[in-house]
Amino acid sequence: MDADLYYWTRALRPVQWYPGHIAKTEKELKEQLKLIDVVIEVRDARIPLSTTHPQMDLWLGNRKRILVLNREDMISTADRNAWAMHFSRQGTKVVFSNGQLGMGTMKLSRLAKSLAAGVNVKRRAKGLLPRPVRAGIVGYPNVGKSSLINRLLKRRMCPAAPRPGVTRELKYVFFWFLFLNCDIDVKLTRKREDLELLDSPGILPMRISDQAAAIKLAICDDIGERSYDVADVAAILVQMLAKLPTVGMKALQNRYKIDVDGQCGKMFIEKLALRLFNGDVHQAAFRVLSDFRKGKFGWVALERPR
Repeated sequence: MDADLYYWTRALRPVQWYPGHIAKTEKELKEQLKLIDVVIEVRDARIPLSTTHPQMDLWLGNRKRILVLNREDMISTADRNAWAMHFSRQGTKVVFSNGQLGMGTMKLSRLAKSLAAGVNVKRRAKGLLPRPVRAGIVGYPNVGKSSLINRLLKRRMCPAAPRPGVTRELKYVFFWFLFLNCDIDVKLTRKREDLELLDSPGILPMRISDQAAAIKLAICDDIGERSYDVADVAAILVQMLAKLPTVGMKALQNRYKIDVDGQCGKMFIEKLALRLFNGDVHQAAFRVLSDFRKGKFGWVALERPR
């Protein structure tokens, strides 16, 4: 599939997106990472290889790290198992999550605190009071960082929306544990900060050299729509889906009632535009992309371990 994708993208306008706030945020994030006990990197489970910054390993160094593959509901159990084994071999702790429904958040919270437990052991040895574990949430735009934080906190503390670029500045929020007494009126007696979370805007490289990865970011809505031609991206998606055994040409034909030529997604989009949208190719392309993003084609991973 990757070889086909590289071939299909050769003639297209390069996909590049680097909003002004990213450069400032990247500089601030590098400074804040020096103060972080454990880093939680969030990726899109459908394309985990394409949703990591090429310099992330350099930034993190030997810092403790948890990898979260969000949108676990959009890939199959077999794909989840394959990725778990792949990252386990690399020595990386992996948590699968669904930021919308909150799945995986309690496991993530426990793992973050256990990895950073040594912080307060050292503080006590120096006669210092314990402090909250500091966890930094990092990742590409629209992979679900803020939604994940809101689920951890069980309240909406960070703005979240299904589009890239909503979070535009670094922000610390707190995960509170509440201690209640056992009197009849059950009054709140004490609260303490247990986990301190740093929410960060999505960070992309200034220039995306891998255009096959860039197309996958566009398909999964992990990059700004202004950076790509919707019709071109939808056409490539059709060609990818036609080749996938879990979808195939028959599923496309059944859904849209249109004959599919797996070699020409552009023609398919044009037929769909004539059939449903009075020839509006942009609307037809957006329908196909929207259907994929909503899971209308079932569990579809666009990447598998190499």
